[in-house]
Amino acid sequence: MTIYRERLWASAWVFISTALVIPASLLVFLPINFGVGVIVAIVLYAGCVTILIATSPTIEVTAEQFVAGRARLPIRFIGSVEGFRNDEATLERGQRLDSRAWLLIRGWVGPVVRVDVLDENDPTPYWVVSTRHPEDVVAAIAKARATA
Repeated sequence: MTIYRERLWASAWVFISTALVIPASLLVFLPINFGVGVIVAIVLYAGCVTILIATSPTIEVTAEQFVAGRARLPIRFIGSVEGFRNDEATLERGQRLDSRAWLLIRGWVGPVVRVDVLDENDPTPYWVVSTRHPEDVVAAIAKARATA
């Protein structure tokens, strides 16, 4: 049973800035052939958009586990969970970051959630995961713990 699910889509500004591939490819291919230049520009931009969509990770909390991208952490191995926004999130991604931490960070998503790992066999002390709704992730993990 899924308690929380979020897809970390790229922001609109990322798609807009990726559109710069259009004039760049036109600049290269228009002197050769107008039709080829337009087709290459469209295909390259479509490829960029496809890659952005296909590689956007999913965050999910179920009754059994916390899933961030391809990584999975059983609920029984989760310690404290904290959400951070603005300057605090920047500090968690930077100055306070332990080099052993597992990261799923996207530059276009500001807030993060920090999930402590209690598994003694895991060298990772905690996860730092980007999320647009850190309070909802914290609440979902608390709900998963209550049902376990």
